[in-house]
Amino acid sequence: MAFLEKIFGSNERVVSKLRPLVDKVNALEEEYKKLSDDDIKAKTESFKERIRKGETTDKLLPEAFALVRETAGRVIGERHYDVQMLGGVVLHQGKIAEMKTGEGKTLTSTLPIYLNALTGKGVHVVTVNDYLAMRDANWMGRVYEALGLTTACIVGQGVSYQYTTNVVDTNEVSIETANLMPVTRREAYASDITYGTNNEFGFDYLRDNMVSSLEDMVQRELHFAIVDEVDSILIDEARTPLIISAPDAESGKLYERFARIVPKLQAEKHYTIDEKMKVVTLTDDGITEVERMLGMGNMYASGNVEYVHHLEQSLKAEVIFKLDRDYVVKDGQVIIVDDFTGRLMPGRRYSEGLH
Repeated sequence: MAFLEKIFGSNERVVSKLRPLVDKVNALEEEYKKLSDDDIKAKTESFKERIRKGETTDKLLPEAFALVRETAGRVIGERHYDVQMLGGVVLHQGKIAEMKTGEGKTLTSTLPIYLNALTGKGVHVVTVNDYLAMRDANWMGRVYEALGLTTACIVGQGVSYQYTTNVVDTNEVSIETANLMPVTRREAYASDITYGTNNEFGFDYLRDNMVSSLEDMVQRELHFAIVDEVDSILIDEARTPLIISAPDAESGKLYERFARIVPKLQAEKHYTIDEKMKVVTLTDDGITEVERMLGMGNMYASGNVEYVHHLEQSLKAEVIFKLDRDYVVKDGQVIIVDDFTGRLMPGRRYSEGLH
């Protein structure tokens, strides 16, 4: 470990460089306690004006962090610890802050979220599921509202909400739906802070690149994002590509034909399987056997390519994807099961006719 620290440096060295910033935040605490609720919102407007005049978020950091700490203590009864301040600085700098469960990741994130939302360009908070997106928007939305910022969240099926305090949330694990007002997707993205899952942000980005008019786009220019559970989203989830696909209606008959053929093929003899990569490959014997059952010559000859595609997809559906493990059938619809969470993903489709 000592050898690695010599090469890469230790965390303590990085932390020691950030401590003076935390000291500046702490020095403002008594002064900010004297602010009224209206003064807090006025401070936010003052910060925004200073940024418009050219001041950087880095220079504003101590004042902004101190204001968030004071506001969070007032409205939700939680005061940021110094270690959370350090985490907030690290996140603002675009680095990864590792915190254990219960150490207050959600509260820590409010610091860089607020600071970067002051630019007026919007901040995305990327979570791993719809529950967390709604919970955190509802939980921390009260803090941002007291600071004079707007908060929204986007969830599956094109549903979006904006936060407005109607009832006081006394349980951080619950979702007070009375505080979440339905809005359009575009309105949600126009908020200062938008919570959502990586899939929803990704699909909205893809859909925005398919619109025929700029007025139909829902996202605005991408600016700053906080990624929760970065290892899950940027490693595990990133293995599954986001693909927008439409139903393959024209070639349904061919799929039905191949769906009757592939169960007659034998594993290892006619095809090989790579479970990890979810790939099934025909052997030479398998190709010969399929050509015999189809009563045709070279299946790979010009003009027969569509047969190859339908065969490969039908074989994959038969061999690789299992009912009630990879997908379920509900109300006559195929619904994909998420590989990592086990949750159903209505509205998602397998691509290239596989669905």
